[in-house]
Amino acid sequence: MQIFDWRRKIFGALAFAVALFVAVDLPAIAFGTSADASTTTSGLSVVLEQYRPYVLSILRIVVGLLFLQHGTAKIFNFPPQDDMPAFPRPEWFAGRIELVGSTLVILGLFTRPTAFILSGEMAFAYFISHRPRGFFPLLNGGEPAVLFCFVFLYLLFAGGGPLSLDALL
Repeated sequence: MQIFDWRRKIFGALAFAVALFVAVDLPAIAFGTSADASTTTSGLSVVLEQYRPYVLSILRIVVGLLFLQHGTAKIFNFPPQDDMPAFPRPEWFAGRIELVGSTLVILGLFTRPTAFILSGEMAFAYFISHRPRGFFPLLNGGEPAVLFCFVFLYLLFAGGGPLSLDALL
């Protein structure tokens, strides 16, 4: 039945997640190394911890690529959108900030100051453009602005990660 197809997929994903948790912790349980749970971490945490810096770099690159689309749309009209902003409009300045800032974020160069500027730009964009349309971000179209704002705020504190030009300097 097609009605229960989505439930089967969800159940399969949950079963896989439980199996992963059990499989990662099984060696620790079998050899008795996790007798004191307060002093040890789960096996999954140990396995995932080694990838944390690289996932931070991947997050930075993907968010930069997504944000680059906004800058290129405002400056080069690619991908095409309704209109291109003219010089004195705030969107014209935002397009330049988004293009340069997202390029720096992708490269991981000056990640912290760039993330600070981009986070502020997204907060400004939300309160100037989206908030007057309504209270809820889902209804006023401000979800991307809020998400970008807080991801850039996170990058301000976390840095660019090991796969960045900042790490080489």
